[in-house]
Amino acid sequence: MTIVALVDYGSGNLRSVEKALCAVGASVQLAHSAAELEMADKIVLPGVGAFGDCMRGLMAAGLVPALRALARERPLLGICVGMQLLFERSSEHGEHAGLGLLPGAVRRFEFAAGAPERVPHTGWNQLQPALESPLLHGLPAGSHAYFNHGYYCDALPADTLAWCEHGLRFSAVVGRAAIYGIQCHPEKSQAVGLQMLRNFVERG
Repeated sequence: MTIVALVDYGSGNLRSVEKALCAVGASVQLAHSAAELEMADKIVLPGVGAFGDCMRGLMAAGLVPALRALARERPLLGICVGMQLLFERSSEHGEHAGLGLLPGAVRRFEFAAGAPERVPHTGWNQLQPALESPLLHGLPAGSHAYFNHGYYCDALPADTLAWCEHGLRFSAVVGRAAIYGIQCHPEKSQAVGLQMLRNFVERG
């Protein structure tokens, strides 16, 4: 059974992500230290709230160097703000450095007054595959996933596995080598979300 370290650095929503990973066959271990991360086959980095707060939590737990090093050795999946943390920087409530595992920045959705789009982007939207990836195995174009975010990842086309439209086209699923990110909440996205988690556990 694949051992997945679920990074616990004070961000919420751990229990629902843990239950979803267990439902797709993973053996989940909450990881609070570099040593616990090193014991796992794969790593999942969740995130809820503001980018800067999440980075400070990772730094306070001493997990930033370990995540940067282990991302070169074993599969890593960032979820929601955890995906955003994979990038170089974010402009959410000031400028903040990220883990720098993927090139690009996290930017706020900005729409003209009177535009039909709303911030945050909340609710169901459709994933449109851009590149073949193990993470998207078994998911047809247009699969619905649940989102809740006011900032999006401005990723390179070469790292964009799937995109969505919300006033603009943004990277919804990213990947480079064995580093992956999902902007939606897979634990709230029913069968589509479970399929992505299953793909990470079994194929990532």
